Amino acid sequence: MILSHRLKALLLAVFAMVSVPVVSGDTYDIDPYHSSVLFAAQHFGAGWNYGRFNEFEGTIEYDASNPAATKINVTIKAGSIDTANAKRDKHLRSPDFFNAAQFPKITFKSTKVEAKGDVMHVTGELTMLGKSNPVSFKLTKTGEGKGMQGETLVGFHGEGSLKRGEFGMNYGIAKGALSDEVKLVISVETVKK
Repeated sequence: MILSHRLKALLLAVFAMVSVPVVSGDTYDIDPYHSSVLFAAQHFGAGWNYGRFNEFEGTIEYDASNPAATKINVTIKAGSIDTANAKRDKHLRSPDFFNAAQFPKITFKSTKVEAKGDVMHVTGELTMLGKSNPVSFKLTKTGEGKGMQGETLVGFHGEGSLKRGEFGMNYGIAKGALSDEVKLVISVETVKK
């Protein structure tokens, strides 16, 4: 029996669809009570000053058998910035920096993940002060366990940096008061849905 070219093409397309497995990872909620979002900026070229955000939420879709399929979505409340100095925190919430009243949310959504074992190189879109730019960081799976109620927990640790001037946060850069580069350290514990 001779098959027409169209029928052959259709059969090949159907075979390709059914032979490619659909990989779907589990979804994990970030536990804000056992997680940290930290940053650091250099002051007048000398010490690095650290701060944190106290309010954030998000999900990580993760499949240990296919880490490259990982997807990350995070939302941070800009007004929750905390540097252990009330006067400085008030200034950081102002239009000179995060302008938290006008731009209350900072968001990150991953667009690409390259994985080697438990180490992932994550690229995504960070939106801050109404501007979106790509950022990249290294993310490592740190471990997993069971919580008090038997829930599945998975930990991740990430480090990277960004240039705040790319988002329009230029205060203090020209005079060298604060570095353009901001270091990021993210350590999260997640709970399987």
